[in-house]
This record gives sequence, C-alpha cells and structure tokens, in this order.
Amino acid sequence: MTVHFIGAGPGAPDLITVRGRDLLGRCPVCLYAGSLVPKALLDHCPPGARVVDTAPLSLDEIVAEVVRATQTGHDVARLHSGDLSVWSALGEQLRRLDALGIPYTVTPGVPSFAAAAAALGRELTLPEVAQSVVLTRTSGRASAMPETETLAAFAATRATLAIHLSIHVLDTLVAELMPFYGEDCPVAIVYRASWPDERILRGTLSTIQALAAESPMERTALVLVGAALGGELARESALYSVDYQRRFRGRGE
Repeated sequence: MTVHFIGAGPGAPDLITVRGRDLLGRCPVCLYAGSLVPKALLDHCPPGARVVDTAPLSLDEIVAEVVRATQTGHDVARLHSGDLSVWSALGEQLRRLDALGIPYTVTPGVPSFAAAAAALGRELTLPEVAQSVVLTRTSGRASAMPETETLAAFAATRATLAIHLSIHVLDTLVAELMPFYGEDCPVAIVYRASWPDERILRGTLSTIQALAAESPMERTALVLVGAALGGELARESALYSVDYQRRFRGRGE
C-alpha cells in the first residue's frame, strides 16, 4: 500500500493539481491538515472514506494512522496545504515511512507565494530589477532560524522577498529591511491568498505598518517586499523582442 503526499495548494479548492485531485478520489483514507486545508477539498474523497484531521495529532499519532491504514490494505492521501517542498514537515514523515518500509509518492501543489503574486497581478522577477525570489520566514516557537539566514543577509541582495509566518513581527521586518530597500520600496501583504476572505494591502516600507494596523491579519498573511512589486520595467525582456533570435523562434537573420 502507498501513502500519497499531496500539496493541496494555497486555499481555493480548484487550485489543487489534477493528479492530486485524482489521488484523493481513489484513496479510502485521507489525513489532512485541517487548520490550513479547506474542507471543500475533501469532497474529492471517495464515498465512505476515513477522513482524519491531523491538526490536533502528534507525529507519532499521524504515523500510527498511516500504519493502521496500510496494514488493512488501504492507500492513504496525506493532504498538506500549499506545496510540500517548504515548511510542510514532509521530511520527518518520510523518514518515519522509510524506517517502516512503507512506500510513498509526493505530488507538488501551488505554493502560497505564487498565489499571492497572482492575486497582486505581479511578476516577482523583472529584467534588471530583480531576478531572484527569496522564500524565508522569521524565528518562531516551533522553529528557530539558522544564524546565517538573516533578513539583513537576504536584503543585501535586493531580491524580491516572500516572508512567511511573520506578520506578527511586521515592525521588525520594516526596521531590518529599510536600510537596504529604502522607505519607498513597494510592499504587499496578502492574507489567505485565493480563499474567499482574501485581503490585500499595498504600500511601501514607510506606510505598510500604519495600513496593517487598520486591517489586522493573522499568521496566514504573506509579506512581499521588493522593487519588482512596483511593476516598473527597466527594460522589456529579450525573450519576446523582435530583435532576439532564439532556438525556437525559427526566424532568419
């Protein structure tokens, strides 16, 4: 029997991949992160499926549910929010399954930063403005940041920053980023991207704190910082330039 780890996407039920939806539809057991995964996604589960909310469970209890299912001959859909490659606790679960000899697959999902960029109608990389996106967070109770991964270190690159799980320390973010990006640098806060109650704040490093104070948000808000959010191009990309000959264009000189 197989455990299928599935990225559920950022929130909207139709932003799950076709593969993820189909796996949900044929697994008689579904373990889902109830605090972040919308219950509408559970409509894809087959009739009579055993559905378990893992939000109140420990890792040991989650693994016990998996073992119980596989011992009775059932495939398991393990549904996580967003994409599984970052901040998903995927690694520790896979290590447990490896030790138990339980096979698994991993299906990626739409990450929250991509959903936030879509909500903003912005490309996070622009020619000669920003060509890198840093996905990061600040230290929390569950996990401290490595000493080498500081906001200042990332900000020194002037890349676009996608700062997760840090809305509660917005004042710290602003103070640490201002010396590198300047007070007029565009900032956007996207709360629950793609959910029905999605909210967006747009401002600059000098104005975003006051805007956020008028519209309090919780930990599911993503803070995006960088010049690319302004949308102003230094120049258009060469990719579609009439003067740019590339492999697949097939134009003569």
